[in-house]
Amino acid sequence: MKKLLLVLLAIANAIPFSYSQNTKPVLSAQLQTEASGLSADRLKRIDNTVQEYINNKWLNGAVAIIYRNGKLAYYKGFGYDDVDKKTVMRKDAIFRIASQTKALTSTAIMILYEQGKLLIDDAVSKYIPEFHNQHVLDKFNEKDTTYTTVPANRDITIRDLLTHTSGIGYAGIGTPDMIAIYAKNKIPTGLGNIDASLLDRMKALGKLPLQFQPGEKWMYGLNTDLLGCLVEIISGTNLENFIRKNICEPMGMNDTWFNLPKNDANRLTTVYTEDTSGHIIKWAKDHFDVDPDYPLITKHYFSGGAGLSSTAYDYAIFLQMFLNGGIYNGHRILSKRSVEMMTSGQLSFMFNGVDNFGLGFEIVTPQGAAKGPWELGSFSWGGFFGTSYWADPKENLVCLFMTQQSPNSHGDISEKFKALVYQAINE
Repeated sequence: MKKLLLVLLAIANAIPFSYSQNTKPVLSAQLQTEASGLSADRLKRIDNTVQEYINNKWLNGAVAIIYRNGKLAYYKGFGYDDVDKKTVMRKDAIFRIASQTKALTSTAIMILYEQGKLLIDDAVSKYIPEFHNQHVLDKFNEKDTTYTTVPANRDITIRDLLTHTSGIGYAGIGTPDMIAIYAKNKIPTGLGNIDASLLDRMKALGKLPLQFQPGEKWMYGLNTDLLGCLVEIISGTNLENFIRKNICEPMGMNDTWFNLPKNDANRLTTVYTEDTSGHIIKWAKDHFDVDPDYPLITKHYFSGGAGLSSTAYDYAIFLQMFLNGGIYNGHRILSKRSVEMMTSGQLSFMFNGVDNFGLGFEIVTPQGAAKGPWELGSFSWGGFFGTSYWADPKENLVCLFMTQQSPNSHGDISEKFKALVYQAINE
């Protein structure tokens, strides 16, 4: 009898643990607005606002999705995917998510960290020698793009890359001096590159000057493309395969790709931009040197900072994994502690005046929370073509507003969407 009681007690003690491990939210496509704690009536304000932008020809189309407490509160497509063809925007439309790629590449680095393959404070030069003994830009001559440098105080680290404090700039969209230096040395933006060698281009980057001393300040740059290169070197496989095997496939992110399958081409959104008068026009094949069809072109250059395409639903799965403490669909992608590290401020200064930056995300500080609707500890970012996201651990919210237009004179719609989400919270 005593043995039986001990067995029953052991089973009883095990049940809560087993239950907690298997009840992390898995996102359903079934609408459960009121059960999520959001007001269906107040969420209609999103419909009205987005439709106003479309009616005024400030926006052609968009997709919005909201999950709260793991329940689908809102999921709609608005307007047109292609205005000329009058094809409506589907909820499951596939968007070029550009810099939203960065969070997945940062997660890939953390997976390798958990496998014991690297340390966050490893010098990049440990894996790519060209990043040893770098120099920092001192004086730049705009007329002939020549420059002088001073020695860097130290080698840049993986943490510097994750937090954008390395001093590496951005080709195409960075500061004028770094744009010129990178163009002269054929350093790509990461968007639309096909057959270049990622390792070759990152080695070339390592020989160029940094904008400032490592760790000195925050500056958006090609840091995550370099992280993607490190993933390939350390894992022995390409970035596409690593992300598919270790992140997308275990969680069921079936629509997230560097090389979009041809049978999904009909769901790829049309890209728009603006003319000099602010009118919306289609993105031409040579605009910004980026062919808008690049997701459908078989490529071997995988930009960890910009190369993925995905859906609102797929990316919501990715964010929910973080709110679940690293677990999704019964698979542990990251440890709870790694999630905490990634979503904690890493900087001793505010990168944009009010918020901090983690290992791949913008992090909302008390100052940031005081100025906007989202709660302290929310993490977020967006993409070049007009996609944006955030996750709010306190309110257990996952939200995305996705367009495909850059630039957008009426891009304030994404901030209005944020306000409209929080005004709909009932409990």
